[in-house]
Order: sequence, then structure tokens, then C-alpha cells
Amino acid sequence: MKVAVIGGTGLIGSQVVRKLNAAGHEAVPYAQSTGTDVLSGRGLDEAAAGADVLVNLTNSPTFDDASLAFFRTSMDNLLAAARKAGVGHFVILSIIGVDQVPELDYYRAKALQEEILAAGPVPYSIVRATQFMEFMDAVLSWTADGDTVRLPATPIQPIAAGDVADAVAEVAAGPPLGGIHKIAGPEVFPLDDLGRLTLAHQADDRTVVTDPTAGMFAAVKGDVLTDPDAHLAPTRYTDWLA
Repeated sequence: MKVAVIGGTGLIGSQVVRKLNAAGHEAVPYAQSTGTDVLSGRGLDEAAAGADVLVNLTNSPTFDDASLAFFRTSMDNLLAAARKAGVGHFVILSIIGVDQVPELDYYRAKALQEEILAAGPVPYSIVRATQFMEFMDAVLSWTADGDTVRLPATPIQPIAAGDVADAVAEVAAGPPLGGIHKIAGPEVFPLDDLGRLTLAHQADDRTVVTDPTAGMFAAVKGDVLTDPDAHLAPTRYTDWLA
């Protein structure tokens, strides 16, 4: 099976390519560095040609309202290329709870991406994952001020990028779902406690202060970023830290 992985050189994409090739498929990475541009459409026809499956792992460069235009344009271009090439399966990676946080521009943009794919001409699968463990340092940096990091107590169910890549590769190698496959980490933490755990492991003596107004995740109400019905990945956060 030939799989075109758009965004195939990034954190998830590079691992998906490696896992699919190890399983005996022909997975080819495409990115701006290989001459493929999802916004202009450059190189997309060539990437999709001969592919049985197209996996789109590209991401908006910003989290603001510009992300809406990014996903609209990129999906329109990718779907046109996939349809022209006769691709039989189109896979994207999205976020658990993405349709329940309209206050966040980026989440509305990812929900739009799902809607465009579901309404499009190509059989599809959507993989929704919880927050990546690898992003925790970035989350801490958003609200850091001197010796203090402010974080809300938003429930988070962190998942390792390697486990996400496993799920995407597995879905890509199977038949189109025509729906959503959900994956999550095995444990739920309040985000502020997760911050404390992370800093302690790094021997970082900054203090985490619980602040319900701090950072992007302050806009999240309740536990919508967790899902007890999702498939649980094996990697625990403390094991990942170690």
C-alpha cells in the first residue's frame, strides 16, 4: 500500500512514515522542505499520484483566527488533489473535545477541518487525540513569569507522540472509518498538577500557581479534553518523563 504523508517530516509525521514502512507499506513523506505546499497547492498532485492513502498531518503556524483560513485552504487543495488521483482513503489527526471549545480559534479551525473532510469526495478517517506530552514545556512557557508559572486546573489526559503515531499508522493501514477514532493517555491530571510534576522532574524550582484565567486552556470548560471512552494508549506520563 502506498501512503502519502503530508507533513511527513514533523513530530508525528516522521514517526508515522517510519512505522508504516516498518510494517511493509510504502510511506512517502511530503513537506515544504520536499517542495510540497498545502496553501499554494504546489506539489500536491505529484504527492497524491499513485497513493492509496493520503495522511494529512500539516498544522497551522498560528493558533489565532488565521488558522481557520489555513485549514480551509489546505483541505480544499488536498481534497482536490486526492480526488484527481483517485485516492481511496484520507486521514487527518484532530483533537478530542475539539468541537466543544468554540471560544478557541484554533479548536474552531480544527473542527472546520473535520467538517470539510467529512463533506468531501474521498472516504475518510479522523483520529482524535488528547494533548501531547511533548507539548508540556510549551504550555509552561506560555504563562511563565519569573519564578512563577500560572496554570488552570483544566483536566488533561496527556498522550505520548509515539502512541499517537501508532494510532495514525494503524488507521491509515486499515479501511476508511467514515468517522472518528479516539485515543487518549491512560491518566487524567489537572493541568496545574501536571505542571508541578513536570517541573519537579526537571529539578526546576519555579512555583506553579493555580489560576483559572491563565493561558489558552483557561477557556476550556469542564473535562471536555478528556474522554473515558477513548482507546487508552499505554505510555504513562511519569514513564515518559523518565
